[in-house]
Amino acid sequence: MNKVLVTGGAGYIGSHACKALKAAGFTPVTFDNLVTGWRDAVKFGPFEQGDLLDRVRLDEVFAKHQPIAVMHFAALSQVGESMSQPGLYWRNNVGGSLTLIEAAVAAGCKKFVFSSTCATYGDQDNVILDETSAQYPINAYGASKRAIEDILRDFEAAHELQHVIFRYFNVAGADPESEVGEFHQPETHLIPLMLDAIAGKRSALTIYGDDYATPDGTCIRDYVHVCDLVDAHVLGLKWLQSDKGSRVFNLGTGSGFSVREVLDHSRAVTNQTVPHHIGARRLGDCTKLVSGSFRAVEELGWQPKRSTLDQMISDAWRWHQTGHYSG
Repeated sequence: MNKVLVTGGAGYIGSHACKALKAAGFTPVTFDNLVTGWRDAVKFGPFEQGDLLDRVRLDEVFAKHQPIAVMHFAALSQVGESMSQPGLYWRNNVGGSLTLIEAAVAAGCKKFVFSSTCATYGDQDNVILDETSAQYPINAYGASKRAIEDILRDFEAAHELQHVIFRYFNVAGADPESEVGEFHQPETHLIPLMLDAIAGKRSALTIYGDDYATPDGTCIRDYVHVCDLVDAHVLGLKWLQSDKGSRVFNLGTGSGFSVREVLDHSRAVTNQTVPHHIGARRLGDCTKLVSGSFRAVEELGWQPKRSTLDQMISDAWRWHQTGHYSG
């Protein structure tokens, strides 16, 4: 059986990846400590509860399931929190990933798909980012992900660990069938916060800063649908199975939207206005992050099918109305 160990498989992106893996003929084995993930989201394969810093537990899971590959999503990912608690991010993200990588190599599992981030590039205004762009992270979250990329390269040199690194931009949307979706506590992502405000679950959305050097003063981001994103991860796994070597891919659409533009699109999709007010800038937020790469399209054959802003908001709105995970 083609088992794939999916760390963070009870989280937003990881749960969608598990569904995509199952559809592609793999058996996803979710490994999650349920600190930010949800047991209800584990629907597509076996579940193993554990922490990435627990080497004994990881060794048990590798021995039990003998996965052919690892798909690594588990991480703390709040930019603001990483600015105020950098040690938490270095210990959890880097320490946990190192322990996982060592356990994988010891088990002879040498195919590794890693969820990285465009935050490794930092704040490079007026630069369209591709895989060769310099990495200057401005927060501990991005710095921790860059460090893990370096660890993977070192383990490739020393232990022939083949890896695919995906640096992706803002992930949005939800499973069109609403089997899984986006739910964080606390919620920090724009689209679910916006939908909460529309639904009256919070009084208003806070726009963090309207004095950025952009046409309308709000930050610009490149949004990619979560289902398109995880399809790329499955293609990355198949890339490794074909022994094509380690590779880095950006995942974005090349189109940037400001916070105000996202609000405008949400009004068109939901036919409701988003209550909002302007707050202060958040530390660690970049002005503009937009991908300029087509490497994933050209080399993996990736074809994003749902990554229009209206479609992402529509799918997220449908999920939002179905209810949330209970635990």
